[in-house]
Amino acid sequence: MSQEEENKRAKGSGWKSVYDTLRTEILSLDLAPGQLLDETTLAERFDMSRSPVREALIRLAGEELVVTLPNRSTIVAPLEIATFPKYIDALDIAQRMNTRLAAECHTDEDLRIIAREQRRFEAAVRTGDHLAMSATNKDFHMAIANAGRNPYLASFYGRLLDEGRRMMHLHFNFLERTTEAHLLTDEHDAMLEAIRARDVARADELAHDHTRQFRDRFIEFLRENYTTNVVLGLSLAA
Repeated sequence: MSQEEENKRAKGSGWKSVYDTLRTEILSLDLAPGQLLDETTLAERFDMSRSPVREALIRLAGEELVVTLPNRSTIVAPLEIATFPKYIDALDIAQRMNTRLAAECHTDEDLRIIAREQRRFEAAVRTGDHLAMSATNKDFHMAIANAGRNPYLASFYGRLLDEGRRMMHLHFNFLERTTEAHLLTDEHDAMLEAIRARDVARADELAHDHTRQFRDRFIEFLRENYTTNVVLGLSLAA
């Protein structure tokens, strides 16, 4: 391989570098929902051919982070606020079931892993890095799900957590402005203690409250920043 080819490969390093970069920019909202992702422009940006760019977009589409339109152009997946109530209902069920199972089935090693992920989340909160916060928040909840020993429920829960990461960024922004970011770490601590005590009913209650509080704070963010009259038909039980 010539020096010129090696330099070009180092600059691009294949579809994975495109995928990783675009995924981070989508999750952090640096690429806005609905923004056009032009293959030619991206190929020029990453200094590579369109083939690895196309491969990266295909993989992002598999995660529902981008959408291919009928005219074959690709956009960042919109945030479908109208379907937020249905998302919340699904998240509530998955969160409650996985947390209940963790309280019932966990081992001592599971508790150590959950506590470790909670410490990582607390450290991310202190930095104010929203991408790190959403990543470590998912890791905490997935540690709980893995402790529940049901890979099907854990996989479903993981997909929901991934889908909600962009909304979490807006949520974190609201919490920081209202000085309530510590509430998330407090809620996680309470969930861990309920799991540790094998208190299934308490774990279920806390998981439900955690979802409801996320819903309420996110809607308040929307009301403050986008409209004075956000009305969503929320079916999550009070």
